[in-house]
Amino acid sequence: MPTTVRAYAAPSATEPLVPTTIERRDVGANDVMIAIRYAGICHSDIHTVRGDWGAIAYPQVVGHEIAGEVVEVGAEVTSFAVGDRVGVGCMVNSCRECENCRAGLENYCAKGNTGTYASVDRDGTITQGGYSTHVVVDKDFVLRIPEAIPYEAAAPLLCAGITTYSPLAHWNAGPGKKVAVVGMGGLGHMAVKIAVAMGADVTVLSQSLSKQADGLAFGAKDYYATSDRETFRTLASTFDLIINTVSSADLDINAYLKLLRLDGTMVNVGAPPEPLPVRVFTLFTNRRSFAGSSIGGIAETQEMLDFCAEHGVAPEIELISADQINEAYERVLRSDVRYRFVIDTATL
Repeated sequence: MPTTVRAYAAPSATEPLVPTTIERRDVGANDVMIAIRYAGICHSDIHTVRGDWGAIAYPQVVGHEIAGEVVEVGAEVTSFAVGDRVGVGCMVNSCRECENCRAGLENYCAKGNTGTYASVDRDGTITQGGYSTHVVVDKDFVLRIPEAIPYEAAAPLLCAGITTYSPLAHWNAGPGKKVAVVGMGGLGHMAVKIAVAMGADVTVLSQSLSKQADGLAFGAKDYYATSDRETFRTLASTFDLIINTVSSADLDINAYLKLLRLDGTMVNVGAPPEPLPVRVFTLFTNRRSFAGSSIGGIAETQEMLDFCAEHGVAPEIELISADQINEAYERVLRSDVRYRFVIDTATL
């Protein structure tokens, strides 16, 4: 029988999130039930419930940064046991059959992966996310959280961590590479920490110098204010790789592209709802590339967790109770968080 669990849901695009209960499916033969201990708040949660990326069904429980422990496993599950430390990220299923899925890139499933929330699940229902006490997930989409990573710190790694680790790994950030990170929010501070751990020479490009001390403490070599136009003259043709974590179309993308050296790449991981204007002639100079990256496959996400455990990389978090979620949303929109809100689900 389905299990009724406590949760926090958005009743509409314009109303505050409220306490509620939802049904979790019965644990199938290949499923794992997880008691959620902590759930991170991602800017994507806010975009989704407020309809910025398109219409969704309400009520909707969001949250795709989930950390907890296994409390039940299906009859055919041998990879996990009750008591295991586990996590769930941005997806809970995929077709398993397309070329991308077979290559371990379920995040790029040709038929579209099943998101942890606001997606059509295998039984036809709408997936409900991690702002809840329990979740039931197919074993193939469950991650192991290393003992070296505290539960509450692990949660943001399942989105902010993999979203920044994947492009840094794919575009070979490491010794001898100059990497710039645009924005010093939830994604940006993880990009800095991970790129530094990979051995890259890291520069932060932020609107102001208000977080300069943090950026340098995280290992960045330099920190520049992009509100100062001199920054763009000083850093012209400097970087091998730029990770743009800002979810705003107000950014002058072409000005940032000019900071790339020969064969440099700018990768967008921030997801503004509006189009970004790019001048092709800016790309012609220095044979520059403008790219995008979306989370990571399950194997790469596990690789990221293991990497963070090995190198002592963890997000900076502010732990909140469930009744602070709506206030946290407003603070995220004001960039008033250092650097990731995490919900203690015991307070639901």
